[in-house]
Amino acid sequence: MAKLLITTQVYENYGSLHQPRWKPKGGSDYVIKNFRLFDSVRDVVEQVRGDIEADHPYYSEHVISWSVVEDDYLTQDERNQLEFDGRIAYPAKELDIA
Repeated sequence: MAKLLITTQVYENYGSLHQPRWKPKGGSDYVIKNFRLFDSVRDVVEQVRGDIEADHPYYSEHVISWSVVEDDYLTQDERNQLEFDGRIAYPAKELDIA
């Protein structure tokens, strides 16, 4: 089995509407488990993009990468949680495709 991993970048505007000062502020990892649509990865990303991305005057989140990974793959954040806390309290967010 495999899963589709989608990574985003978050930006926050520390300025104003007229003089924005965008600053990168982390991001999120999203997964689609039991992924089998290997010939349609880009189409699937486009299908879920609207559920992930945000574009507001003071906050934005955009997809920056995606890849098909093994079913047991852990994101860097999940590995850090295991290393430092001994458990994964905040796993990657799961998405469903219709």
